[in-house]
Amino acid sequence: MAGRYGPDQLSFAMLIVALVLNLAASILRMALISSLSAVLIVLCFYRMFSRNYEKRRAENQKFMGMWYRIKNFFRRQKDKMRQGKNFRFFKCPSCKNNLRVPKGKGKIYVTCPRCGERFIKKT
Repeated sequence: MAGRYGPDQLSFAMLIVALVLNLAASILRMALISSLSAVLIVLCFYRMFSRNYEKRRAENQKFMGMWYRIKNFFRRQKDKMRQGKNFRFFKCPSCKNNLRVPKGKGKIYVTCPRCGERFIKKT
């Protein structure tokens, strides 16, 4: 593997998706899914044996940026669910900032810290 790019996070993700597709193809008996799985495996090995470091690194960087956005979205949803017992969440009508307000305070003025907009909400 000297002089080759080698495995990275995108390659591992492609292999996992290919394995899941291959499993689904064997259960559903669909040749199209099986061939898509084979194409993903070939692309994965093409990336690993490539000598074009910069292009592969840029592809992986783009994938990681997308992966972190997805991962952080689900992390925020999990945090919201965990805090949902004690807090209410609102969006500011002007700047769309997410605001967290304690539950059980009745009707209160909520002030957005980002833009200073004030609005009334029931907690």
